[in-house]
Order: sequence, then structure tokens, then C-alpha cells
Amino acid sequence: MCAAVLDASTLETLVAAAVAAPSIHNSQPWRFRLDPDDVALEIRAVERHGLRHIDPHGRALHLSVGCAVFNLRVAVAHFGWTPVARLLPRPAEPDLLAVVPLGSAVTGRPTRLSALYDALWRRHSSRFPFSGRPLPHTLLGELAVAAHAEGTLLTHPGPAGTDRLLQLTREAERLTTADAGRAAESRRLVHGIDGTGLGVPPAALGQQDARERIPMRDFGAHRHPAVLVSRPFEKRPSISVLSTAHDRRVDWLRAGQALERVLLVATAHGVRASLLHQALEWPDLRERLAGEQGDRPEHTQMVIRLGYGPEGPPTPRLTARQVLDDSGLSPRPSRFSSLP
Repeated sequence: MCAAVLDASTLETLVAAAVAAPSIHNSQPWRFRLDPDDVALEIRAVERHGLRHIDPHGRALHLSVGCAVFNLRVAVAHFGWTPVARLLPRPAEPDLLAVVPLGSAVTGRPTRLSALYDALWRRHSSRFPFSGRPLPHTLLGELAVAAHAEGTLLTHPGPAGTDRLLQLTREAERLTTADAGRAAESRRLVHGIDGTGLGVPPAALGQQDARERIPMRDFGAHRHPAVLVSRPFEKRPSISVLSTAHDRRVDWLRAGQALERVLLVATAHGVRASLLHQALEWPDLRERLAGEQGDRPEHTQMVIRLGYGPEGPPTPRLTARQVLDDSGLSPRPSRFSSLP
């Protein structure tokens, strides 16, 4: 595809592609602004969409924005520009998480990123039971290469390691449902926040595992058992772990980009995914997750369940016009100012 002209329609499509990304509890904690001087899209954190109890330091918020950055890169490549993102470009503006320039044309030949454009619109989290069909080793290798391309590590533990990871996730789920603040935050997100289109609709919640092997998140926190159907999930789930060598804000953003790249490659191969984030929300359990990966000093950023099964229903998204700011943004105080 030849380099495109940035008209209003193209801009709206670019932003819509970015917001199709997954986010923690579908909180969509992002805002976009076109810088007309540099012809670049700015992506800023929206702290009021953050989760104070579940994600007090904003790590998951940064992962969410990283996913949106990767989607934007894919769309930019699709429209014929060079998909480069500058992360945390202005230290004086800590809420500005990334800038993606739109000025450099490519040759028009398809790229690895542009090839993921169709998958971008089809990707949905699936919290439903998967089949017992194993993922091919070649595909697991391709997913690991996708994560490595973004500077992260994707590992696929064996049966014993998977059992330990699921046990830590179960422990985290029990702690979360017993914590009043976190339970209330989860419940608030089931029907959406103030009619904004944020949050997880009941139809997307899936089901609970009757075998009690895979701890799917109980967004309702002590919901009546008749509300969420209990069915047997796969006996041997396929679990992958995404890690980074360091644990700074920039690493969280890179991990988000890697996560979305992995999810889009999986989608292109007809593989579904759900995210098991519970243990990452408790510092001690997150340290134990890292310990399961061996002696390497990696920091666990996401636990991913992969498999063949039903496509999850789409969750609502804010429109491009709702998240695109044309009035300009000025630097502002941010809780991210003191983070590494």
C-alpha cells in the first residue's frame, strides 16, 4: 500500500484500531491527541480509568496502553507509514506514555506488522472452556519469537510448572474476593462505569471451571452460583508466561506491546486467549510467579491461557471521537512522576 494521506477518516481508523486493544478490566485508560506540528499521535494515560485497588502502581495500566500502542503501530504500517513508537518521550509529562510519528513513508510492501491488521479487529478475550487440542510446537515457537521481537520473553511451562502457576492464581483469586476494596472494584466493572462503555458486560464473563483447575476471575466477587454457569474446562491448559528483564515503566509498555503482538499472532492462527492476571496483583505472589520461571532475573508481566475454543464476545469500546482530544493537552501532575 502506498503512503496514505492523514485525513480525518484515516485518523479515526488509526485511533479505533488502537482502542481495539485489551485493557485491564476493559478500563480503556488512554487518551489520544494529534500533534499537528510533528504529525504524530500522542497516547496519554487517563488516571481516572485506573484501578486504585487492583493496580495501585499503574503497572497494568501501562501494559494496557502498550497494547494500544502496538495496535496503533499495526494500523500505521497498514496505511503505509513507518510504525515507530517513542516511549516516555518527555520526562516532564509523565502521563504522556508514547508518541507515534506518522510522517515517514514505507515502500508500500506488506510487512509483518501490517499482516496482523485483520487479526487486530478479530481479537477478543475468550473466558470460555477450550478444547483439549494441544497447540503445535511450531506455533508456540512463533509466539515466543513475537514476544522476543518486542524485547520480552515468552515461556511455556511444563505440566508441573503450569500446576504451580494455576495454584498461585487460585490463591490470588481467593485473596481478591476476600478484599472488600478489590471486590467492589471488580463488581463496579461488570456492568460498566457510569454508562460510559467501560467495564466487562455479563455476556463476556464466560463460566467457572467445574473442575476448579483454572481459576477464572469472579468479577462479581461472591456472585450467586446460579449467575455464572459452571462447566468443565480443559484438563491440561496451555499456559504461557510473559516476562521482562527489568521492571520499569518503559518495560511495562514494552510488555504490553509484546502481549498484543502475541495475541494477534495467536488470533491469526485461530487460537483464543484469556489473561490470568490475578497473581500479578499481589506483590508477594508476583514474586513467587517469577520464582517459578527459574533462576533468571525476569519479572513476570502476564500469564496467558491459550487454546482452541469459542470466540469470546466483544467487549464495548469507546469510539475514536470519545478518546481523541483536539483541544490540546498541557503538562499536568501525575502519580507516575515518582515511578522508575
